[in-house]
Amino acid sequence: MVAGKLDRNSPSRLLYHVSVGVRDMPKARAFYETTMAAIGCRLLHQVKDEEGKPTALGWGRLFPELWINVPLDGREAMPSNGAHVALFAADKAAVDLFHSVALSVGGSDDGAPGYRREYQPGYYAAFVRDPDGNKLEVVWLDTDRPRTALI
Repeated sequence: MVAGKLDRNSPSRLLYHVSVGVRDMPKARAFYETTMAAIGCRLLHQVKDEEGKPTALGWGRLFPELWINVPLDGREAMPSNGAHVALFAADKAAVDLFHSVALSVGGSDDGAPGYRREYQPGYYAAFVRDPDGNKLEVVWLDTDRPRTALI
């Protein structure tokens, strides 16, 4: 099944947003501002505490689908073992750029850009860890390659 027109209120939409915890909001903000711009996303919403400090920041193209936040319970943020967030890129160059800028602003490599034929023949992706250890994947589907589709 191929996705139709983006409708943020569609009942067919499974995810409203995804949040990842961060320890140092200014450092995380700098990382995400740079990396999200590489795939055409921007900061769309902020939540601030009583002192005016950001506690949650939401990025997206049309709607804030990826959020970073300091944990509400006051405990230290911890990355989840086995979880990752996969984001769409417009093309192969955007995947490469995301990976490159992520490493230049404090991220770490968790899988260089390349085709992941074990997923699909045209599945082109890169994996990074943000400064807090959260795993991010950026993917582009090369639909010119046989047997590649949004499934």
